[in-house]
Parts: sequence; structure tokens; C-alpha cells
Amino acid sequence: MFIIMRSLLVLFASASGYFITFQIAGSKFAYIGFISGLLIAALALIFEERVKRAPLRIVAGGAVGLITGLIVANLLTYPLMINNDNRYLELSAYLLANCVIGYLGLSIGMKKGDEFDGDFLKGPSSQAKSKSSGLIIDTSVIIDGRIAEVCETGFLDGELIVPQFVLQELQYIADSPDPVKRARGKRGLDVLKSIQSSKKVDVSITERDFPDIREVDSKLVALAKELHGKIVTNDANLNKVAELHGVNVLNLNKLATAMKPVVLPGEVMNILVLKEGKEHGQGVGYLEDGTMVVIDNAREHLGKSIDVSITSVLQTTGGRMIFSKVKEDLKRPVYQ
Repeated sequence: MFIIMRSLLVLFASASGYFITFQIAGSKFAYIGFISGLLIAALALIFEERVKRAPLRIVAGGAVGLITGLIVANLLTYPLMINNDNRYLELSAYLLANCVIGYLGLSIGMKKGDEFDGDFLKGPSSQAKSKSSGLIIDTSVIIDGRIAEVCETGFLDGELIVPQFVLQELQYIADSPDPVKRARGKRGLDVLKSIQSSKKVDVSITERDFPDIREVDSKLVALAKELHGKIVTNDANLNKVAELHGVNVLNLNKLATAMKPVVLPGEVMNILVLKEGKEHGQGVGYLEDGTMVVIDNAREHLGKSIDVSITSVLQTTGGRMIFSKVKEDLKRPVYQ
């Protein structure tokens, strides 16, 4: 169906160009109109593919720029069309001015649309609610993969922006000779493809770059400041640098920590003892979220699920550690 529609577009544009030129300059120059119509149709199809991948603000900026450029071109060529008897010169000037100035208007409009944060398109009410224009995701959070599941929950509110320099870094990792890095890079590309196909979020790729800045983290901070956006990451160092620059950060690691179930001393849980602990007689198990549970006197229960009573919870930089005792030990009398 799309092939038929595109074929009709090419046919209609070429025929229109032919007949318009035939009416203006006669049959001698009608072939110029035919070729011009064909070129315009080809450019329109190329532009269509680019528009599919571009955010709304870029499309709107390009449309405004194109219309402005065509108006200016017609105003400039209007005196020549009236006062000149040379139809060939009139037609050449008209086509040249519209093509050149129209293209300049389109390019400038799309460029300014990409730099624009989009608040004007949303209206005054949206400006009053928030200055944020999107969530900028970095390489680490794409490779991590949890961002795809978070997107499916619908908790992320706003457009996800993937900078082109992040894609380049992801591609560089995927092409690494190191098999571990290569696997991580390919995983990141698969995750990004999954996010783009999701109906819960809008994803756009921005070409905005900062050639004077070499580090990707610094580019992310600069882009977030320019777009008034937030950075989505799980990199602790990027988190600190962004906060120093006054950029808001959504850290998935902090979110995961905050969502872990609350465990209080005295609470009884059923834990599978998987291995021995460091201390004599200790056993070690894990909660569903990966939190380590150290169990006193549980060595003899290896491979079994037992009831344990929580004695204390220790928060470390690497996460939580839960210390417990076998529930049966609490019932034993204590002899002095």
C-alpha cells in the first residue's frame, strides 16, 4: 500500500511540474518542470523518513522554516516575474529561489526546533507546571536493562531522549574485541530497541553534540542543562557530578534500594540456606531482591528452607545485609 502511495506521489509531482511549466514557458521547457517535480517527490520521500525519527518540535520548526522560506522566495522573485519578458529567466529564477531559500528555511527551522525545549508547543499551562523537556538516558542505564521494565510500568513521565553520542559509545562497546564488553554493548542495543517499540514511552534521538567536550558524562550534563531535562542513570559518579551542576538525576539504583521490602528485627522469614558463612557455623541465604541474609548456627541446614528470626539489619555502601538466627535456637533454654 505504501509503495503504491509513494508511486502515485512521484507520478503526480512529475506531471504537475510538467503542466505548470508548460503553461508558464511553453512545451520547449516543459521537461524542466517534469524533472523538477520528480526531484521534489524524491526529496519529499527522504524528508518523510527523517520526520519519522524526529521529535515533534523539530518537525514543527522545520515546517515553519520551510513556509517562511517559500514566502520570502516568492516575494523576492515577484518583481522579476512581472517586469521580465524572458520566460526562461523567470522560471529559472523562480525555481532556484524557492529551492535554495526554502531549503535554508527548512534547515534553520529544524535546527532551532532541536535546540528548543518544546515548552512553547505545549502552551502556557505546561510551562507553568514544569520546565523539564525530557529524560536523558546514559549508556550505563541502557546496558543495565532495568530501564525497559521501568518504562513498561508507566512510572516514567516524559519523553526519553537518547543522545547520538551515547549511541556511538554503545556501538563502540558492541564492537569491542573483548567478548564481555561486546556482549554488554549488544545487550544495550537490544534494550534500546525494546524501549523504542514500547507504547508506554516516547523515545527520540537527538543529534545535539558538544565537540569541545570529550567525556560522555560531561556531555550528558551539558545537554541536560541546555534542555532543562533530567538524567536517568545508575552511575554514582555521574550522579554526583550532575548534582554539583544543579541537574536533576533519576538513579535506578536508588530506586531499587527504596523499593526493597522493609525488614525489622524480630520478624520471622523463611530462607533457603545456600552456602556456608565466613564465621563458624554460619549459613547464608538471599531474599528475592538479592539481599544477603546471614544466619547463625545454620550450617547444618545447608540446602534446606528454614524459618529464621531477624536480629539486625546493616546498611552498607554495597547494599543491605540482614543478620538472623534459626528460629529453633530462640526456644532453647540458656544455661549460665
